[in-house]
Amino acid sequence: MNDAVDDRHRAGFKHRTRVADAVEALRAVVTPHDRTERVPLAAADGRALAEPVTATRDVPHYRRAAMDGFAVRARDTFGASRRSPEIVERVRDGDLPPSGAVRVHTGSALPDGADAVVKIEDTAEYGDEIEVFDAVAEGENVGQVGEDVATGRHLYDPGHRLRPSDLGLLKSVDVREVAVYELPDVAVVPTGEEVVKSEPGPGEVVETNGLTVTRLVERWGGTARYRDVVTDDHGVLREAIERDLDADVVVTTGGSSVGARDLVPDVVSELGEVVVHGVALKPGHPVALGAVEDTPVVMLPGYPVACIINAVQFLRPALKWAGHLPVEDLPTTEARLAGKLVSEPGVRTFARVTLRADDDGSVAEPVRSSGSGILSSVALSDSWVVVPEATEGIAAGETVSVERWEWSP
Repeated sequence: MNDAVDDRHRAGFKHRTRVADAVEALRAVVTPHDRTERVPLAAADGRALAEPVTATRDVPHYRRAAMDGFAVRARDTFGASRRSPEIVERVRDGDLPPSGAVRVHTGSALPDGADAVVKIEDTAEYGDEIEVFDAVAEGENVGQVGEDVATGRHLYDPGHRLRPSDLGLLKSVDVREVAVYELPDVAVVPTGEEVVKSEPGPGEVVETNGLTVTRLVERWGGTARYRDVVTDDHGVLREAIERDLDADVVVTTGGSSVGARDLVPDVVSELGEVVVHGVALKPGHPVALGAVEDTPVVMLPGYPVACIINAVQFLRPALKWAGHLPVEDLPTTEARLAGKLVSEPGVRTFARVTLRADDDGSVAEPVRSSGSGILSSVALSDSWVVVPEATEGIAAGETVSVERWEWSP
């Protein structure tokens, strides 16, 4: 270890970057990939479009009834009223003659010659004759060709994240496959000489961060390379990071602080650049962000809660930027705080809570086991309350915005 690194390990974090500034620094080192593929609509849910999409068929592609009733020529109903109904002939099939009516249902094709639909409740049937009690105008209660979507209409731009409703619309206009960006590829590298796959002995812990982060990557729209645990050795860590520089993002878990065995930021600095080390958030300020050969590296803390919180704040946007996916706000709900929350001035605090309902609405109950190493405090909670940097805690009874981070795509 050189003198500069040794000094840093002794000094600790003299400066912690604000969360917003750290996000911007990370954004500057993430380059969206340019890989695309064509996939059928059934496989396109949640994918980001790589090309604009236009309609190739009218919707509807035929004139259709917009109401249950009778298809008529509008002029044959002129002057119709309850007191003085117009009488038209019921036609069972074929084209519509003058003074004729054909029974139609919502969505039925209009027969040739018809230009309007009289609602069923405005008619009465007497054998082969129909009494019409309300006059209709030409085009009334009729869905015209292309009324919903016309052929050639621009529908979506590149970068749009496809939803199930989008897929339904695309199928209706005869789009059968789309060009999308490939899912961003994230290499997940757990580290730590004390970390084992299973059956821990004294002083050992079971590897959970890599599993958790891998599943989060997949939930957020990426693919994950879940690597074996890498020990706290400078050369081995270097080889592990260099191995995965073809990924869109490399994320490590553990070894990101300033202790004697926290070597990951040193390795990244040697291979490339560390743009942030230490962020003003709690729990989990020993996070580091950097890049090696144009590949962003997110270095997450080893404590499980700190790992998850930082993954949501930094890894989630990084993989979405890399894959042309929108970084959508986390879903939130309003709730009344059941107990006070304490925070450090100048630090963004993520306070885990569970949600319950009472007669007055939603209640956010702070999780008492709140240490950054207490995995159950986040696994058994529903969400968290973000206490801003300028706020010194929140009093019980206050209405707070609760982030439902696990519900987020």
